[in-house]
Amino acid sequence: MSTLTIALDVMGGDHGPSVTVPASAQALSLYPQLHLLLVGDERQLAPHLQQSQLQHHPRVRLIQASQSVSMDDKPAYALRHLPDSSMRIALELLQAGEAQACVSAGNTGALMGMARHVLKRVHGVERPALTTSIPTVAGGKSVLLDLGANVNCTPEHLHQFALMGSVVAEYVHGIPRPRVALLNIGVEQNKGNDEVREAAARLAVDSRLNYTGFIEGDALFAGQADVIVCDGFVGNIALKTAEGMVRLLSQSGAQTRSPYANWLQWLLRRYMRRRLSHLNPDQYNGASLLGLRGIVIKSHGRAEICAFFNAIEQAIAEVDRCLPVQIAQRFESHTITGA
Repeated sequence: MSTLTIALDVMGGDHGPSVTVPASAQALSLYPQLHLLLVGDERQLAPHLQQSQLQHHPRVRLIQASQSVSMDDKPAYALRHLPDSSMRIALELLQAGEAQACVSAGNTGALMGMARHVLKRVHGVERPALTTSIPTVAGGKSVLLDLGANVNCTPEHLHQFALMGSVVAEYVHGIPRPRVALLNIGVEQNKGNDEVREAAARLAVDSRLNYTGFIEGDALFAGQADVIVCDGFVGNIALKTAEGMVRLLSQSGAQTRSPYANWLQWLLRRYMRRRLSHLNPDQYNGASLLGLRGIVIKSHGRAEICAFFNAIEQAIAEVDRCLPVQIAQRFESHTITGA
């Protein structure tokens, strides 16, 4: 891979520079071709840069931002009143061609709103979608979208999500002719609401998609589909529920009065930690905003150093595969064929 540059909103997220700066140092040490534009308040960044030994790094450039987007800011407010925020400037660096991707752990709604305004959508995409790659029990990955960017979706939106998700599965995960499924309350054809059933009819006749039917929530991590499509309301709840369950099973529980029961509890949790370690959300942190004319990665707001580093790696992978170009070509063929 040739030299690549990523713009980082280092002020975003629950932990800000205390996480984003060390994660940047880790990425720079592992990727010699990587250059980073660290966007934030230089005064607040100074001690973190010194601690991570990045203050004079030849592949790091600081970009001053006098504002930052809080997790409570409404998207419209952030767009209108925070033009000098680290999030906005990082996106503008991407739009201007100074960076090839942008990564932020900031406010999801504000990031989506700003990204749509600054970068614009790929021609043919009505709504960008938030997606991530979730692990399967067999060690593979499935693409899940939408994760909350679009709460109410039409059948056409779900159809477009399927097209974008199939591009990710094919070009990022190397899966030829990926299997596409719709997340539903049952696998029978008569199950689900009108939007899901109509979307199924659209997907079934699109020759560019390997549509396999409905999939239920209990098979989310089973590897039965390479692309799992749903609206943002369903997808966000499904993913957050799964993440919460993994954390619950991985944490130490309260001690009981019985030493034997405590030993059994310890043994069970040790087994579950080992068995479910690859399902830890920190291991697949990094959700893509698909359908934009640029690569934007959304990290968990509560991400720790390892998790934010994984989001940077996700950006590197998408740059390497020229993901927005591949999506644009898929939608161009959609227009030409009239599918």
